[in-house]
Amino acid sequence: MMRMTDTVKQLLIINIIFYIGSNYVGDIAYQLFSEFYPENPNFRIWQPVTAMFMHAPVYNQENSAAIMHLVFNMFALVSFGSALEQFWGAKKFIFFYISCGLGAALLHTGFNYYQYQQALELFQEANIPQAQINAFLTTGDYNSFRDLMPLSTIEQLFFSFNTPSLGASGAIYGLLTAFAFMFPNAELGIMFIPIPIKAKYFVPGLIAVDLFLGFKGSSIFGSGGTGIAHFAHIGGAITGFVMMWYWKKNSFNKNRWN
Repeated sequence: MMRMTDTVKQLLIINIIFYIGSNYVGDIAYQLFSEFYPENPNFRIWQPVTAMFMHAPVYNQENSAAIMHLVFNMFALVSFGSALEQFWGAKKFIFFYISCGLGAALLHTGFNYYQYQQALELFQEANIPQAQINAFLTTGDYNSFRDLMPLSTIEQLFFSFNTPSLGASGAIYGLLTAFAFMFPNAELGIMFIPIPIKAKYFVPGLIAVDLFLGFKGSSIFGSGGTGIAHFAHIGGAITGFVMMWYWKKNSFNKNRWN
């Protein structure tokens, strides 16, 4: 197994510290460091960066499976990040990782903005006063207009405005894309699939599934939202691909980063 590189180890430690600390502190940590919609009162300018080190909380036994969000991301960070850092060096690797995380936040926020504005227009067309809309976004009480709007539109407006995003997945998707770019024929062993799949097939397939679920707005196993920021994954992958393409085109020398 490949040795864990120094920067990957530091990122792993930071993610674990954020996870333990935020679970200990509770809601206030998630309000400060998760990424909220820019017009939400909980939004802070640093959140696009800090959110990539946050992971879903574990508050009770029923949602204790949320720890797998951290486990899978950190496993991918160690597996793919170490390989990339050995080739690039620490500075280039951390620049790439943070850039993919920010690209993920940008696309997720853009799609969230589109969903929010789409729902808001329907509220305005129904002549619902802005003061009533603002109260709903704060309290979640929609009884006064539940007969005027479809439930799906009500939920779209509320959750686009109030649901924070968090997790390293966007940056991880950037690493996956870079790995497939550099080692397209590397065979990956995937859980529940008995045969190895080459990276050049696995990564595009994974992104295609995210794209499908992102537009479908539901889980592949049933109805309702997935609770996953699919467009953050896609944003990280796109950022990773563009950077890899640019670096290859311009033949970046590793010595420029060290």
